[in-house]
Amino acid sequence: MEVIITEKAIAGQRISSLLAGKQLSPKFDQKAQYFEFEKDGKQYWVIPLRGHITDVNFPKRYSNWIGTDLKELTKAEIEYVSSVKQITSFLSRVSSKADSVVVATDADREGEAIGAEALSAMNLVGSPKVKRAYFSAMTQQDINHAFSNLVNFDYNLADSADARREIDLVWGAVLTRFLSIVSGSMGKEFLSAGRVQSPTLALIVQREKEILAFNPKPFWELQALFEKSSKEFEALHKKGKFWKKEEADKALECKSESHGTVTSVSKKKLRMKKPVPFNTTALLRSAANIGFTVGGAMSIAESLYQSGYISYPRTDNSAYPKTLDLRDITEKLLDVKELKPLAEKILHQKTIEPSAGKSTKDHPPICPVSAVSKEKLGGKEWKIYELVCRRFLATLSEDALLESVSAEISLGQELFIARGKTILSAGWKEFYPYSKTKEVFLPELEKGETVKLNKLDLISKETKHPPRYSQGSLIKLMEQNSLGTKATRHNILQKLYARRYISGQKAITPNKIAFTVITALDKYEETIVKPKMTADLENEMDLVAAGKKGKDEVVETSRMLLLSGLEKLLTHKNDVGSELRKALRDDSIICGCTQEGCGGELVIRKARVSGKRFLGCSNYPKCTESYPLPQTGKILSTDKLCEQCGKPMIKVLNGRRSFEMCIDMNCPSKDEWKKKSAERAEKAKQSKSSKSVKK
Repeated sequence: MEVIITEKAIAGQRISSLLAGKQLSPKFDQKAQYFEFEKDGKQYWVIPLRGHITDVNFPKRYSNWIGTDLKELTKAEIEYVSSVKQITSFLSRVSSKADSVVVATDADREGEAIGAEALSAMNLVGSPKVKRAYFSAMTQQDINHAFSNLVNFDYNLADSADARREIDLVWGAVLTRFLSIVSGSMGKEFLSAGRVQSPTLALIVQREKEILAFNPKPFWELQALFEKSSKEFEALHKKGKFWKKEEADKALECKSESHGTVTSVSKKKLRMKKPVPFNTTALLRSAANIGFTVGGAMSIAESLYQSGYISYPRTDNSAYPKTLDLRDITEKLLDVKELKPLAEKILHQKTIEPSAGKSTKDHPPICPVSAVSKEKLGGKEWKIYELVCRRFLATLSEDALLESVSAEISLGQELFIARGKTILSAGWKEFYPYSKTKEVFLPELEKGETVKLNKLDLISKETKHPPRYSQGSLIKLMEQNSLGTKATRHNILQKLYARRYISGQKAITPNKIAFTVITALDKYEETIVKPKMTADLENEMDLVAAGKKGKDEVVETSRMLLLSGLEKLLTHKNDVGSELRKALRDDSIICGCTQEGCGGELVIRKARVSGKRFLGCSNYPKCTESYPLPQTGKILSTDKLCEQCGKPMIKVLNGRRSFEMCIDMNCPSKDEWKKKSAERAEKAKQSKSSKSVKK
């Protein structure tokens, strides 16, 4: 019997169906799923896993946070324990029947580690019976090629992934316990930290500090509105920004003129190069720009890959290999009615010459590999599939051609510049509408002619602080700083949201606790929050993958680095704890007490008996003012008052969703909510009554 190991059920079903040449239904052995078929006289069993089937953790004696010495924890042994026993047990029973085993998990470090877990359960690590199938797309051609060209399993690659898991476990556990213990923030309210998480959060906090420290500088712009042949157009004073008001006022004296004279006109043709193929970071950034979270986009991309619609979505490569049949892929897109006209245009080009970015030995860039109709996919899936397809077609199209016009106009002694931009040939922009170019049309202007002045305004402005990071820009910054990998960066962001350290998608903002955590760590042991530490450890893990260093050696190096940092933090644990406790207190203050003359503050509290949270006055028991709160989500103050009752408004963050509400349950703004709540309760009551009658 030939055994094939896949990473997930959807991949197992697709691979087994492609190899068998027909659609297969799963079979079960004590809740463990598998697919069975015969081919060329051989019996095949395809056994899907559920991603990792073992957990990496410390022995149970280290589970008591308070009772565990943190220095000892940096040196603690690590256990690999089965997390899906029905699968590991099934693999163990099947092992003796297997004539050969092919690992067909995702072709990256994580996939190799997952495959190694299956081999360990089968007691076949290092066995000559084991082979590896590598593929970048789940198509008939790719799967046939992979299984006709099996290679040896790469244990070094698996070790590099396990090194990361062990390192991240130790760093996360030690730093999280330290922060939580010294701040007294235990249980569900623990303060998390990690090897990649903390430097990433530090980037966000550093940007917030730059914003808070920013002092806007005033400047003035002189904007003119000219007219020719009943067509109005704008022009800006040649100087651009006036940093002194008196200079701007002096230039404004030309307002007395009724006409301007065109002193020069220049035209240039500009070529806008087509985009390069999608690698993981570029795909996630583009998906974020059209409204997806990076985690949501990656999840959908993985599903599309496992269904055989796009190539493997985890790659650093942005240059198509010469072996990739670009024309064949384009012809497949003729079967997608929304994309057929675009695919036809590419196929009618004299030549198909793709753009190219960075070439790596990684998987090919992300591209479509088969056609699927819009009706067959969900709305979000279609948007990601269409994004990938349009990017692919754009990389095969022509560059866009623009014409830039610059006209200099004198108004008295002052010079103004009018700029225009028009698209001569849309090129790739026709295929990829997510990148928009704003056209500015100017009337035909000639040197020496006069144009009428309709309006001249002096506009007061001020410099703006640097923008907050969006999910897309942060993912790119993480890549530039070697924080995480293409496979883990979106997960790091999800953790920061889950711990409610950050909020916002297009403008990520850290909360007070995040600010204090990073500030304290940076003050007393900056190595932990600097990208260099993480990048250095990533390089060490690369050496494990290359077989130049052993896993245990690299893990031990990271333990010593962590211990050194921990010792510095322990020296200042009282200071760190004090700063964190103050931040936690400040974070719990929502607004001033609404009881007239009290002077206290409404803070988030928990009821002793029920454990439910509510807003209570800091002057309790003297003041008993209180308001109920939603029991899930992060509560933030807004500095806004309810338009209907005048009570304070709060903001509730639930994951990446948020809403604002008045704190007063008796406010008229709650009437609609109460009505819907009553309707839901009545429906539930009727449903329960109906079920009872049926019984």
